[in-house]
Amino acid sequence: MTPGAGRLSLALLLTPFLLWIVLLVLLPHAEMLRVSFQVRESWDTLDWGLTQYRNFFEEAYYWRTFLRTGLMSLFTTALTLLVAFPIAWYIARLARGRSRGVLFLACLVPFWASELVRTYGWMILLRESGVFSALLQGGGLADGPVEMLYNDAAVIIGLVYNGLLFMVVPLVTTLDGLDENLVEAGYDLGGGHLTVLREVVVPWAMPGIVSGSIVVFMLTLGSYLTPILMGGKDSAWFTQQIFTQFITRFNWEQGAALGVLLLVLSSLMVWLGLKLTGQSLRKVMG
Repeated sequence: MTPGAGRLSLALLLTPFLLWIVLLVLLPHAEMLRVSFQVRESWDTLDWGLTQYRNFFEEAYYWRTFLRTGLMSLFTTALTLLVAFPIAWYIARLARGRSRGVLFLACLVPFWASELVRTYGWMILLRESGVFSALLQGGGLADGPVEMLYNDAAVIIGLVYNGLLFMVVPLVTTLDGLDENLVEAGYDLGGGHLTVLREVVVPWAMPGIVSGSIVVFMLTLGSYLTPILMGGKDSAWFTQQIFTQFITRFNWEQGAALGVLLLVLSSLMVWLGLKLTGQSLRKVMG
């Protein structure tokens, strides 16, 4: 193949990706940034300024909702890691042969359905006429129907379930490369289970931990369906505020500003997480 033909092939391969990035990511975000600086003085008069951003910091409900969403997203990410790590360890280190593929497939199958279907599945389980309520009543643990929906615990359950696969995959990939001799050396030197986990396994798995945590955190922070459906109409989630500004109030300028702030502040939190763990984005993303 000639150099010209190679460059043409590379250009043809990259064109769909570049079109996707430019048309569906960069241009919409650039337009949202532009709209966020607009100030609507009347229905046909626009000015430019920082009014929308001042509203965020001056209106306590906005920044308190974002702070609450951020803290719940961090807690959800940590809980997802606690749930996913034993699963990933068993798949990567203990499962052998066909059972390994079956276990990995079991983690994958629920994601063949959309987030909406998965969320409705949890609603069927947790509602007052659902499966769990019936089991509690049948076992004599409850005198009547038990409503488990429309609270923070239900929202976190749904978010952990939706983010589990995105934590398991990078952990399995990282733990699969762990040399068994390192683990045995840790025990030979007198380390217990917790010591080996802390000094050998976790440092080795740190790129996978950080990578999975970033993905789960960003997905959780930007989630809309699960908090609304499982938390109810009074669920204070920041994406709901953005939806309200765009769709309910038709205030696109404020909605765009909130969207930009969500992107900037969430990226800042990810950057701080990378600094605290001593990782780099290039390393954790492979």
